[in-house]
Amino acid sequence: MTDTTNQRPVSTSAGDEAATLPTTYTPADVEGELYERWVERGYFAADAKSDKPPFTIVIPPPNVTGSLHLGHAFEHTLIDGLVRRKRMQGYEALWQPGMDHAGIATQNVVERELAKEGKSRHDLGRQAFVERVWKWKAESGGQISGQMRRLGDGVDWSRERFTMDEGLSQAVQTIFKKLYDDELIYRAERIINWCPRCLTAISDIEVEYQDDDGELVSIRYGEGENSIVVATTRAETMLGDTAVAVHPEDERYKHMVGTEIELPLTGRRIPIVADAHVDPEFGTGAVKVTPAHDPNDFEIGQRHNLPNIAVMDEHAVITVHGPFLGLDRLEARSAIVAALRAEGRIVAEKRPYVHSVGHCSRCKTTIEPRLSMQWWVKVGPLAQAAGDAVRDGKVKIHPQEMEKRYFDWVDNLHDWCISRQLWWGHRIPVWYGPNGEIVCVGPDEQPPTGEGWHQDTDVLDTWFSSGLWPFSTLGWPEQTESLAKFYPNSVLVTGYDILFFWVARMMMFGLYAMDGTPPFHTIALHGMVRDQNGKKMSKSFGNVVNPLDWMDKYGSDALRFTLARGANPGVDVPIGEDWVQAARNFANKIWNATRFALMNGATVEGPLPAPEELTATDRWILSRLNSTVAEVDALYEDYQFSKLSEALYHFAWDEVFDWYVELSKTTLAKGGPQADAARRVLGEVLDVTLRLLHPIVPFVTETLWTTLTGAESVVIADWPQDSGYRDAAAEAEIATLQQVVTEVRRFRSDQGLKPGQRVPARLELAGTVLAVHEDAIRSLLRLTVPEEGFAATASLPVAGATVALDLSGTIDVAAERKRLAKDLAAAEKEKAQTTAKLGNEAFLAKAPDEVVAKIRGRQEAAEADIARITAQLAALPQG
Repeated sequence: MTDTTNQRPVSTSAGDEAATLPTTYTPADVEGELYERWVERGYFAADAKSDKPPFTIVIPPPNVTGSLHLGHAFEHTLIDGLVRRKRMQGYEALWQPGMDHAGIATQNVVERELAKEGKSRHDLGRQAFVERVWKWKAESGGQISGQMRRLGDGVDWSRERFTMDEGLSQAVQTIFKKLYDDELIYRAERIINWCPRCLTAISDIEVEYQDDDGELVSIRYGEGENSIVVATTRAETMLGDTAVAVHPEDERYKHMVGTEIELPLTGRRIPIVADAHVDPEFGTGAVKVTPAHDPNDFEIGQRHNLPNIAVMDEHAVITVHGPFLGLDRLEARSAIVAALRAEGRIVAEKRPYVHSVGHCSRCKTTIEPRLSMQWWVKVGPLAQAAGDAVRDGKVKIHPQEMEKRYFDWVDNLHDWCISRQLWWGHRIPVWYGPNGEIVCVGPDEQPPTGEGWHQDTDVLDTWFSSGLWPFSTLGWPEQTESLAKFYPNSVLVTGYDILFFWVARMMMFGLYAMDGTPPFHTIALHGMVRDQNGKKMSKSFGNVVNPLDWMDKYGSDALRFTLARGANPGVDVPIGEDWVQAARNFANKIWNATRFALMNGATVEGPLPAPEELTATDRWILSRLNSTVAEVDALYEDYQFSKLSEALYHFAWDEVFDWYVELSKTTLAKGGPQADAARRVLGEVLDVTLRLLHPIVPFVTETLWTTLTGAESVVIADWPQDSGYRDAAAEAEIATLQQVVTEVRRFRSDQGLKPGQRVPARLELAGTVLAVHEDAIRSLLRLTVPEEGFAATASLPVAGATVALDLSGTIDVAAERKRLAKDLAAAEKEKAQTTAKLGNEAFLAKAPDEVVAKIRGRQEAAEADIARITAQLAALPQG
């Protein structure tokens, strides 16, 4: 009735099995030991020679400087869940681990260490500094690897890679040379994001935008009727203005186009040009053009052949001769505005003026757009291929609604600046000769030598090497067995926030390097982890959580289950400690229920009895078990981790532990063939349930499953399969039983009875499917057999049956009636107050809709309370 082709157990007695389990589950006692055992036995190792179908996921490489944060734990939980299931399904599953060299971040870490010694990298020189970074990596880098083990990541550690190891460095040099030879890499002077603190160009993803309090200053250029007003938030850049631009159709300025105007404070005359980029509806409809310090202005400058005048150095210090020479950009801003004000050229000033400003994600310094000679990738044909791969269905993006964002990005992608002014990273493999020669050197070529030859001093953007990750980690450019077996990757699991940056680059490079074969079949995007109020986690907000603290306190399984349970595709995930605590309670429930089952003889030995030999309870749970297997499988294939976690939670806790285990107690207590069958069914249900849960909660399931089955490990067990067995009649029968039990429990609670309090009752079940369940119903509801003289004080008709109870002597009727009367009076008062408000036309005319809705909700709740309490009073014994 279920496909149970899993490893079969050795023969052990139930009592012995249960005795091996402590009475309480302590994650710290088992997690570390279990993980090391899995690694030592090679469960996570992927064999390129295997004839099994491949399943491949590469880890989004964490920075070598990093430590495990909740975002990592979230993403790794999802990946590990997918990989563990595929391994159990018989795939040759590879989860490829590795780390990114994190150029800027790592260089900053080591430079800070040097600063403590009173040194800079320049004191060491380039070679010695790079050696120092490698030494730091060996001693302090890669802390996250140990933390991944704590989480239970099933990666193939034997394949661990680093973006600057020898093989990946060869891959970087190979693709650079190929792109260069294909004229897809070039060197040019363009506007880039420049960090005056890190002293390097940085990528768009390394720029963080936030609203800053700045100033908006309107400045009059020229005199009288021939004057024109422009507004700026960066007055210091006016020293580099080479034009004023207006829209060609703007009637206000048509007569001025082609003329020149004097640039204040400089004495230079600059042209007024017409350009369609200008929005005539914004501000005065005229904009200052500073091609060397603004990307849009640079494009205008290119269209109109304007000169590029740089007015700041790499430290954002003014370099223009005159009174502002040597001032920092912010100092110069104030000084220039003051000088303009003194000349009467300030038309308007607005402070504070809140606007979005880019900051370096590493050091938080304000980014300075800067004209600089850099290396670029011509992305046009690469981006076209990356977009077409999704459009043509070669690659699927999940959830599908994210496709539009992907297309918006790749279809409008600008050329990519790949050079960084750092020492740590892949040095650009280009040599310059004494007579202007430029030679790009491949990995198997010797660089030119002789007087005057030198290598480019820049290194490549970290995203350049990580863009090769899906194939470089498998041995490319060599045609290895691993590359043939595991490329393309099956799925990429990553956050939607780097869809544009890392994912797009992998798509471009994978299609280019691998002859049109995309790097993965599916891109599964998840959201960001936020705090329990949905707020972004940030040190400045004081809401950052160290996942290791929660793992120490509640166990890794609890954290993993919490994260998976919140993982809806492409949607942010709120998380709070109480949710992790609830997941810990779930792990404890699994432990206690399995321990109880083992103590009562649950077994997986032998075949399942035929359906006709089973009770309706057993047939019901087997039917529900198969339905759950099918549901979980479908949700896994759709990357619906939240829904599959909910399905497993409710099946395990509600149906197996709260209903089936409790219903089985009476069968087990009676003994005989039905008890033996129940033990076998109980073992089957736990076996399959633990295997279903294993990919998300690996540690507790490993401990319990191996104890239950006697087999080697659930990591290498077979994934359950839906046999197709369904029993609608049994499901309907147990649903009726559940309805009766639930209604009577609700009545008992309403009457103030304690859960364990026993009450005499007569069950009228004749002619219903419930007759065979009388013992179970009495056990679940704490109902005793009525004795002579029984007189029912309450009668509950439910689902064709009647439950008659004698509550006399079980509760203080007078006190209960007094309590209910007090509650009824409060409910009636609430109803009267809300009804009066809702009947007041003046109030309704003024009150916001949400206030009216809230009061109407209170009225409805009061009416429901009145009905409930009135029924409770009527059900109380008279007297």
